[in-house]
This record gives sequence, C-alpha cells and structure tokens, in this order.
Amino acid sequence: MCANFKPLTLGQLKILQLPDIPFDYVEEVYPNYQLPLLFASKLGLEWRQVGFGMVPKWAEDKSIALKTYNARNETLLQKASFINAISKFKFGVIPVSEFYESKYIDNKPQRWGVRRKDGQAFYIAALYEICQQGSEIIRSCTMITMDAIDHPMMKEFHEPGDIKRSVIVIPHSRLEEWLNWKSPNIQSFVEGFPVDEFECSHVPKIKAEKTSPQLNFFD
Repeated sequence: MCANFKPLTLGQLKILQLPDIPFDYVEEVYPNYQLPLLFASKLGLEWRQVGFGMVPKWAEDKSIALKTYNARNETLLQKASFINAISKFKFGVIPVSEFYESKYIDNKPQRWGVRRKDGQAFYIAALYEICQQGSEIIRSCTMITMDAIDHPMMKEFHEPGDIKRSVIVIPHSRLEEWLNWKSPNIQSFVEGFPVDEFECSHVPKIKAEKTSPQLNFFD
C-alpha cells in the first residue's frame, strides 16, 4: 500500500502546463495530511485541497482516513467507504514526484522511492469525496490500487508473500479521459506503469514536518 509520497513541485507543475495551485502544501504526505488533488470541472482542470484518506459521509470522525488512503479497484463497488464516490464518478489524480514503498531486505523493511526517470511528475488515480461533519466540510481522497504480483518492479515491494499491490498511474495522454470518465468500470485504466520509464532506489526515511511550507520552498 502507498502511504507516503511527495507531491509535484512548482517546476514539475510548469512543465506539465497545469493551472497554478492556489494553496500551500507539505513536501511529504502521509495519511490524514492535506494534499493537492487535480479534477475536472465545468471550468476545466481545477485543484482542490483534500485529505489523504477517504472520509465517507457516514464516518463519525476523520480518523477513518488512516484506514482508507488506498482502495482496491476490484472492490470499489463493494466497500461502504468508496461506493458513493465510484458510483458518482468522482475521479481525480494525485500528481506526485515520488512515492514510497517497503522492500524487505533480510526480513527487514527498507523505504524505497519510485519515480520517473525523466524527472517529470506523474498522475496517480484517485477517488475523492465531500462530506460534512457538524459545521465542517471535509474533502478527502483515496489512491486506487491494483494487483502487482506480475509487475516487474512493484512485485518486489511489501511483505514477503503472494499479495502485492501498486498504485494505478494514469498516462499523461489519458489524463482528461480519466478525469471525465462516467462509468464505475475503470478496467481500461487498470494496468501497471511501464517499467522502462520509471526507476526505484533505497530512500531512508527522514522525519517529515507537519507544518505547511510555502510551495516554492521545494521548487
């Protein structure tokens, strides 16, 4: 499961010619942190500040996000946490510069980072939700995952065993198609990212700050 990643930088934003992000965000995201989500509206591509981890309408508090930051594509219509979002086609992407997974070396987990070789940001498929708890409006999202037992890179991560998962990467060329998709059937997007375009390496964990630096802090 992907529980930690770095959002895109200002430099990557400009290369992709995406709209400016109208709010600050942290350099490294964990469950229940705020992040920039890209979605399609009647006005075109827009950014929304959302929490990492889906908070469904029936949840009593936001702590559920610690369990709902990843969603298996195979069971989206079966899980109470995600059925509303997938049924209403609330598709978005989380643009990232790098995401992290655990690789077990000598039965001990090491944090490894996965990134594009060309340094560009890439889009992770997501669902988003909006709900209200008391007077608070809560916007949240989850990353959609797929089976990765046969993926040349992602099968090397997670605990030893036959359960391997990967985020779903939306190709740059299919971004608007995904954001405007109007069906709960997303199988045409469920495919492993091309290994020849990505690389991975050991990235020891550094304590992240919860404060929100200015966006250009990590350009």
